[in-house]
Amino acid sequence: MDKNKILVHVVVDPALSKILRPHQREGVKFMYECVTGVRIEGTYGCIMADEMGLGKTLQCITLMWTLLKQGPDASPTIHKAIIVTPSSLVKNWCNEIKKWLGGRIGALPVDGGGKEQVDKVITGFVQARGRRTVDPILVISYETFRSHSSLLQNAEDIGLVLCDEGHRLKNCENQTYRSLMALKAKRRVLLSGTPIQNDLLEYFSLVHFVNEGILGTAQEFRRQYETPIVRGQDSCATDTERKKATERLEQLISLVNRCLIRRTSALLSKYLPVKTEHVVCIKLTPLQTDLYLHLLKSDMVTKSIKSDDGKVTSNALAAITLLKKLCAHPDLIIDKIMNGTDGFENSKQLLPPSYIAAQSKKKLMIELSSKLMVLDTMLAVIKTTTTDRVVLISNYTQTLELFERLAKLRNYTFVRLDGSMTAKKRAKAVDDINSPTSGVFLFMLSSKAGGCGLNLIGANRLVMFDPDWNPANDDQAMARVWRDGQKKPCFVYRFLATGSIEEKMMQRQAHKKALSSSVVDCEEDVARHFTASELRTLFNLRQDTISDTHDKIKCTRCINNIQTKLPPVDSDCTNDLSCWHHCADKRWLVDPVLKQCWHAGISMVFYQNSTIHKEKPIVEEDNNEVDKKEEENSILV
Repeated sequence: MDKNKILVHVVVDPALSKILRPHQREGVKFMYECVTGVRIEGTYGCIMADEMGLGKTLQCITLMWTLLKQGPDASPTIHKAIIVTPSSLVKNWCNEIKKWLGGRIGALPVDGGGKEQVDKVITGFVQARGRRTVDPILVISYETFRSHSSLLQNAEDIGLVLCDEGHRLKNCENQTYRSLMALKAKRRVLLSGTPIQNDLLEYFSLVHFVNEGILGTAQEFRRQYETPIVRGQDSCATDTERKKATERLEQLISLVNRCLIRRTSALLSKYLPVKTEHVVCIKLTPLQTDLYLHLLKSDMVTKSIKSDDGKVTSNALAAITLLKKLCAHPDLIIDKIMNGTDGFENSKQLLPPSYIAAQSKKKLMIELSSKLMVLDTMLAVIKTTTTDRVVLISNYTQTLELFERLAKLRNYTFVRLDGSMTAKKRAKAVDDINSPTSGVFLFMLSSKAGGCGLNLIGANRLVMFDPDWNPANDDQAMARVWRDGQKKPCFVYRFLATGSIEEKMMQRQAHKKALSSSVVDCEEDVARHFTASELRTLFNLRQDTISDTHDKIKCTRCINNIQTKLPPVDSDCTNDLSCWHHCADKRWLVDPVLKQCWHAGISMVFYQNSTIHKEKPIVEEDNNEVDKKEEENSILV
């Protein structure tokens, strides 16, 4: 045999293989097989869909380093790679590459700057050949790539394109998607912990990007898969529709799983302390209730919930935002109340004189918001009885300002991160909360600005003050503290105003997660609790319930609001809320901090733990056997 044609083993660099966990080794091997055409002949793409905290970045750096340095024919598989990422993570990727590879390879960051300067950097990257390629990895933001894509589309030697937060490519029609599709690189890896955020067509777009054509055209996909699967998800679906949905789902999963790898955060429980998640339903105060009902009866809502063509109007969307802000505190909409605008005509008369007087002095009246009262009590208990630190998260910068006023009132030390902060200040804020000697108690975070990629393991309690329509945004934000390096048990609290639009949003999230669980997580019996018509019933306030969500799931384990049967033994916090503990009285709560907050307005609590792994007995192995296993695990081909 010709010695030049003998294939050699491709072996992961020992410096990396010794730090990779078993699931990460499996992920690297899977991606390598995909991008080298082994798993699906003629296609070279894959989706790394591991949930947050499982080390997607490290796995991808390992893959890139291996491809850049090795190949079965004893020469590099690729010569250059591009990482396309949100602008806030460009520096983060460069830092991670430096951290894991110790400066053995150069990464070129490109994010904004003058057009001429960016053109010069990209042109230099494209034109570099052989040993002149000092920086074979280009890290570029989505926005910058879209503006300068023409410079990269003709490059012949770019062997790999890696798209971080790949759910940004959920629309086949947008310019960024088209620009990336025009690249000549056939090897494509897409990272997304949340590949399904809203609907199946978005999922199709991601799969189509990495392996064009394996699911047909968008029209074929809609007819063959999306329509029957979504129809079968509805709680009112017939047996025939459910059967058809199951068949199509199995077909879709079998096709996509050849190029998609997905592991859930349950794996983290092997390495991390226990996490306890709580969904806390909190009754509105009398003033909040009066203002809420006033807005619902206003012309703004009654006349514009639906337009003639059945679409939700801009006025209705504005009303939704006002209701969400009202659930936080009347201060967030006080200007509209005082001026009698946007649905709050003649509502000033509902305000107590003491509140109007407090406004003139810019005094915070905590007692006007039940959610803020619960938070105030919770922070006081945590501060006086524990050494824990707390992350406070909201969708609105106005709410962060509310947190700041509360912190200053109670003399709590805090740092705040929102969209106005520079990258340097962001890094300082993260260092402050993670440093044991900083003395910082609170970390205030805008979920819109910093929900992705932040590691806040210096804190172990997290409060999600308001929900987002997109479950992926909330999941991203809530994953900030339960991550690699966390040493203390974690507690996550999601606040919802009882019977309000916030509970409806939570229900909508459950509906989207059920779809994602069926398609991505391959769960066979996903609970179908909410009909499509129920999800549209946003504009009402249920005052006769301790939890609208508990009513909707038709719980069979609770009798007269007392849980008489425990959740299934194998359930954890990744399960549907019907498999969580249900507490309508503080006596049944386990968390002592939350127990002391009940009187502030809590009406119902759902809680559940992460999977608790029992330690397996350690069996001593022959050293030679261990070495042999490690060697086998590091070989990709």
